[in-house]
Amino acid sequence: MSFRREKYVPKGGPDGGDGGDGGSVIIVADSNMATLVDFTGHHHWTAENGRPGEGANRSGKKGADQIVRVPAGTLVLDRDSGALLRDLTLDGDEVCVARGGRGGRGNTRFATATHQTPREFDVGEPGEERWLRLELKLIADVGVVGLPNAGKSTFLSRVSKAKPKIADYPFTTLVPNLGIVDLPGFRRYVVADVPGLVEGAHEGIGLGDQFLRHVERTRVIMHLIDLFPMEGSPSPEEAYRTIRRELEQYSPKLASKPEIVVANKLDLAGNDNPPELAALAEAIGVKVLGISAVSGRGVERIANVLWDMLEAAGERPDINDDLDD
Repeated sequence: MSFRREKYVPKGGPDGGDGGDGGSVIIVADSNMATLVDFTGHHHWTAENGRPGEGANRSGKKGADQIVRVPAGTLVLDRDSGALLRDLTLDGDEVCVARGGRGGRGNTRFATATHQTPREFDVGEPGEERWLRLELKLIADVGVVGLPNAGKSTFLSRVSKAKPKIADYPFTTLVPNLGIVDLPGFRRYVVADVPGLVEGAHEGIGLGDQFLRHVERTRVIMHLIDLFPMEGSPSPEEAYRTIRRELEQYSPKLASKPEIVVANKLDLAGNDNPPELAALAEAIGVKVLGISAVSGRGVERIANVLWDMLEAAGERPDINDDLDD
């Protein structure tokens, strides 16, 4: 509330300016970020308040927005309702999660022909406040799944320049790894090595759905099977059916994605078409291709087959289309 005070002007009218609007909290996808580790211990993000209005009809400055950067592939959900607000899949995608409040009105706004010295004013409105849950799902074209020790990390190191941890014991890989496959003719796609799934993964056994959710974004699933498992390990047929069962129980939509079945460790066989390969294909009723991730035998062929499958699958649908509707 302000009135004009100026020498030789005996009847100065109201000149209180409006307050500035508060800033908003905006979450933006940034391809330069890879994890949500920056949010550990940082739970509150607040935009700047709008500045108060001043005399001489000067409006207050709008508060600066609070920009929160997250990795591409982050799902922004309302913590209380569980509603998905936005799926930030591309670099630069953004969503306003809390809008700033409207600035108050100065007493100039209340002046009328019959009320020329108003002392009324508005104090403005508070901004929105909400709790969110952020989930990161890796964005890859091909998801490599299989039981522990099937050779997924070795395969990824063969088809790309990724350097995942490789050892001769199960559960070597503790986090998903991404690799970029470059093929002649400027063909390129991203492969995700999803750590070893086990029976009951859809219920959270092992690291369970922490890894299964990453496969949801893929367009093609590559099911890698150990053709010559160690004694006491599931047979190739059992290994296939175990993983298929986990995918179906976790998400029927996930289980319906295009799939290629690949048998690994041909280097332990005498030729490229051992009887074990044909027996596995007959047992599961699906065509099975053989490779040796260690020696590289058949890996280039699989890389090209995966490209053809991606071409047939088309572009990844945007979940945000449904949200906008």
